[in-house]
This record gives sequence, structure tokens and C-alpha cells, in this order.
Amino acid sequence: MKSHQKVRFLDKTTPPHIFTLVMLSGIGALSMNMFLPSLPQMTIDLKTEYRVMQLSVSLYLACTAVTQFFVGPISDWYGRRKSALIGISIFILASIGCFFAQTIETFLIFRMIQSTVAIGMVLSRAIIRDTVNQDKSASMIGYVTMGMALVPMFAPALGGFVDTFLGWRTNFILMATFGSLFWVLLYFDQGETNTSVGRSLKSQLREYPELFSARRFWGYAFAATFGSGTFFSFLGGAPYVFTVIYGLSPTSTGLLFGIPAMGYVLGNFVTGRYSVRFGINKLIIAGSILLALGMITSLIMTIYIFDSPLVFASCCFVSVGFGNGLIMPNAQAGMLSVRPSLAGTASGIGGAIMIAGGAALSALAGTLVERGNTGIPLQSIMLACAILGLFSILYVTQRERTLLSD
Repeated sequence: MKSHQKVRFLDKTTPPHIFTLVMLSGIGALSMNMFLPSLPQMTIDLKTEYRVMQLSVSLYLACTAVTQFFVGPISDWYGRRKSALIGISIFILASIGCFFAQTIETFLIFRMIQSTVAIGMVLSRAIIRDTVNQDKSASMIGYVTMGMALVPMFAPALGGFVDTFLGWRTNFILMATFGSLFWVLLYFDQGETNTSVGRSLKSQLREYPELFSARRFWGYAFAATFGSGTFFSFLGGAPYVFTVIYGLSPTSTGLLFGIPAMGYVLGNFVTGRYSVRFGINKLIIAGSILLALGMITSLIMTIYIFDSPLVFASCCFVSVGFGNGLIMPNAQAGMLSVRPSLAGTASGIGGAIMIAGGAALSALAGTLVERGNTGIPLQSIMLACAILGLFSILYVTQRERTLLSD
């Protein structure tokens, strides 16, 4: 943070406390994960097919991508604080709409509007980059996302439990309640960190070519996109694999979703502790290798040794969890550091690319697993993403060596 500006909790004249930044990121994860164990039952209640119901994930991600694309520039112009308060307000109203929806069409409309909560993921990164340098921002993003990762650990389990005893609609009332409580926290704690508020969107657009022409930005963006692609593929396909192919209950499915989340917490802890010492590129490479090795192991176990939901989830602990815990905060810090003056824009555009890829992969995973009776198609998609992510970060390191030698 700026050396002269001390952070004071619940003081909106200072930058937000790290707890608020964790919650700012975490509420988006809550919205994405909490209802996943309920997808099969929602398919029945809303009288549709699983591939259509799965659009509640892929369309949500697609709208999240669009939201992130615009939120970054808007927050650079309008301010982080006002943008966050407006976005969370819309999320609260959309969650109530999901609760009352009686048809799949109405539900999907409100579900897409819920994506405004993605403003939190963009702004938490931009706020950090407003206040600290590259390696320190990777460390701080690591700690923030480590806290955020606790949400996927308990949200699916909570959602499955609520579905079992109170019905899936109650999950959306809980989302609205959590959103309202967080809005109050945000109002009293988040000070404005963007020192260039008021810059016109036109003046920002003139700087876009400089960002878009930076090859390192695209390398980091695609490393993050393919790394997160394994996670979004998991979100799109794992509910069907666990509940239909393996015959698990919503509660058990929710608990298995927590296993990769534990790995993600550990990976983020390592990032927070060691990104300054080793640098962001080395940690991204290590995470990408672990991601690929985890999915190779999962495929070998499924095909040749022992096909089990626990084995699959355990391999995801290493790959989707720990591997992505090394990749995501460091790749995001890399994107924001290429052009620090456009931190909000870089966060939004990079996040949009990442989420758009995730939406496509989530939809693909949901479609492919429904056609078979094993988790192999899902695991294959996740492995392909891991390999492409590794190539992306290797390109960044090669580009940096070229720039240093010039």
C-alpha cells in the first residue's frame, strides 16, 4: 500500500482492509459454486435437460467475461468504490430473481444478471495493483485468493446440504443475504484507491494499443486462461460425473468439490510466501507442470487401475487445486504489471479472456460428459488445457529473455 496511507478497518478514507478484499473476490466464487450440487435436481424441477441446465454455468461465465471487459475501464474512470457498490447491488436483486424463477428461461436471465458480481474479482486485483509493485502484488493476490479459495471449500457442501433439507431455491436467498451483508462492509471499509479517477474512457481507449501490442500481456493472459480452463471444465462436467455416473448425493458431491479447493488454498499460500523470492514466472511454470501431471495421473488411474470419484477429486487436489494456486495469482499479477497505468483495464480484459475461455470449456465439458458413462472426456479436456497453459508461460519467459538481450 502507499507508504503514507495506513489501512484502517471500517474507515472508508483509507484503502480497504485485506479481509474486505478477500470478501470482494469471494462473493463471486460463492455465486459460481454454491448451487452446483443442485444442478441435476434443478434440471428436473425446471423441466429441462442437463445440457440446458448447465447453461447456468456457461452463460454465467460468458456474461462474467463481458462484465469484466467493461468493469476495468469503468472503474479506471468512475472509481473502484462506486463501481463495486453498484455491482453488488445488482447481484443482490438478481439472486432474488433466481429464487422466484419458475421456468428455465427466467432463471437463466436472472442468472446472467448475477454475473455483475464479477466486478469483485476485477476490482480486488486492480486495488492491489493500485497500491503495490509487481512481485508484492503477486504475493498479496496470493493471500487474497487463498482466503477466497475457502469459499469453494464450503460453498458446494453448504449448497448441497441446503438443497437436501430446504430445497435448491434457498441457496439463492442465502446468496442475496450474503451479498447484502457484504454491501454494508464494502460501504464502510472501501476507500478509493484509483488516483486517476475521472479519466475519460476515450483517453483510456487511446492507450489500448499499447496494452494489446504487449506480447507478455497475452502470454500471461493465456497462461491464466488455460490454467483456469481446467477449473471451469471441472465446474461444467464434474456435477454430472459425480451425481449421474458415480451416483453420489448432492451433499457428497459438494464435499468432493472441496478437495480441489483445499489444494488451491495451499497453492495460494505458497504464492503469497514465495513469489517475491522466486519470481512469478517460475511459480507459474511449476504450477503448469503440476497441473499436467495431475491430469495424466487421473487418466491413467481411470483407464488402467481404479475408477473412483475420490481418486479423480484427489488428482484434482494437485492439478486444479495446488497447480492453479501457483498459476492464477502470479499470472494475474503479470498481466497487471505489463502496463501499471492501465491496471483496471488489464485486470478486466485479462479476466474477460480467462472467463470467456472458461465459459466455452464449461459448455464443452457439460456436453461431452452427458454423452458417455465415464469421466475420461472431462479429464482429457483438462489435460489439454494444462499443456496449452504451459506453452503460454514458456513463451513469456522466452519473450523476456529476448527483451533483456536487446
